[in-house]
Amino acid sequence: MTDLIPALNILPSSMEPIQVEFFDPPMCCPTGLCGPTLDQTLLDVNEMIFALQTEGVRVERYQMTSHPNAFLGNAKVMSLVRKKQMEALPIIVVHGKIIKSGEYPSLSEVRAALNGAKQ
Repeated sequence: MTDLIPALNILPSSMEPIQVEFFDPPMCCPTGLCGPTLDQTLLDVNEMIFALQTEGVRVERYQMTSHPNAFLGNAKVMSLVRKKQMEALPIIVVHGKIIKSGEYPSLSEVRAALNGAKQ
């Protein structure tokens, strides 16, 4: 019975809290980097996500068509989508708080929100 206690102290990565969530507008693929021409903004977002993950930040990215439950499960996000419709997207959430909508934040904005700076 005592052998079970140490195992409980080790959480799999899937149980770690999500720190940053990207609620993206509909795109042709999960990153939007699949068309004949690359959108520089989406390329920058992809690099930002990679940088955050390299720093140990857990990042999730959702699209309405492929992750509808993520949208429906976040009352603040759904309220904003109902109010502004597609103009609300993208919506970026850090530690459960919406930090930006309608455009992607910079890496410094996300880092400031992660560190608890007032938005």
